[in-house]
Amino acid sequence: MSWQGCKNILCIRPDNMGDLIMTGPAIRALKESFGAKITVLTSSMSAGVVKHMPEIDEVIIFNLPWVKTAETPDVTVFSEVVAQLKERNFDAAVVFTVYSQNPLPTAMLAYLAGIPRILAYCRENPYQLITDWVPDKEPYKFIKHQVRRDLDLVATVGATTTNENLTLTVDDDLWPSITQQLSNKGLDTNKPWIILHAGVSETKREYPAECWIVAAKRLIREYGLQILLTGSESEKHLTEELQVQIGEGSFSAGGTFKLNEFICLVKYAPLLLSVNTGTIHIAAAVGTPTVVLYGQTNPQHTPWKVPHTILEFPVPVDMHSRNEVIAYVNQTVYAQPSSIPKAADVVNAVIDLLKRSSPAGQPFAHTPVQSQVFPAS
Repeated sequence: MSWQGCKNILCIRPDNMGDLIMTGPAIRALKESFGAKITVLTSSMSAGVVKHMPEIDEVIIFNLPWVKTAETPDVTVFSEVVAQLKERNFDAAVVFTVYSQNPLPTAMLAYLAGIPRILAYCRENPYQLITDWVPDKEPYKFIKHQVRRDLDLVATVGATTTNENLTLTVDDDLWPSITQQLSNKGLDTNKPWIILHAGVSETKREYPAECWIVAAKRLIREYGLQILLTGSESEKHLTEELQVQIGEGSFSAGGTFKLNEFICLVKYAPLLLSVNTGTIHIAAAVGTPTVVLYGQTNPQHTPWKVPHTILEFPVPVDMHSRNEVIAYVNQTVYAQPSSIPKAADVVNAVIDLLKRSSPAGQPFAHTPVQSQVFPAS
């Protein structure tokens, strides 16, 4: 069945904020190729970023029980969601997944809503449940970046785009007030500074606090950098504890900025130093160089098309997933776990990337732009 006449498309990406951001180029391809209205069904964890994604026209928020979310789904609203999908008369639905997820429960929502075309990767033969079935060969044959995986999925029905960059809209008018807030904390944006984002949604992706502390102290003492410690409201205690341990030259901003302010802050930062969480995908979407301390979980989620350095570290064996697909990746891709990067490795990566990314004659500076094209990740 041709998708050329599909003008009302449902995209289902019921995961974290970073996952939805990475799906942006594929959603753009659908919108551009078919001139379609795009509605996204996503989780409460991704709700805030939707308004910053220009490809999305409308959103439905629903926490699915087969996806790890911050809230417990209410089983009584399943029929309501199906009824809502029916009322919208979608021409087609696309189920976006990582390779370790089974798309069939999600596809069932679209099937029960009577959506005539459903596109998804799937290992099993879905028969009538998925009309446009793309056999999922990841991770057993190869592993693609998540952005490429999603783009290749929609390409099977003829959706392509010439702009494969991640994109978030930024309110640049917020920068003066953000600068003032930083000044109130003691940070001078006219002098060298970077963001350090240590908080994670999963403990297994934590980089040791003692390593953060030693690295930050060296960056301050040896290179004169100011360290802005960012995090959500729930991570405020972490940024404050790190600030106390790091001392002079570091500034705690946990819980300080709303999402729209944080996106703007990341855009104007000379560099982001972070664990692998949604923050690195925000940085990729606004063109900010990134050093990522990358827990060896899913190799698909590295920074996309932005200057970056990856320092991998192993996940403790007792925290390994029981998902058999992820277990396969642990036994193959991560068969030889890397050692935990030392503070010196972090310092060297930060300084090297700052030098490579800064304009000539402006050490450790960064000129934010609306869109940049970088070599593929």
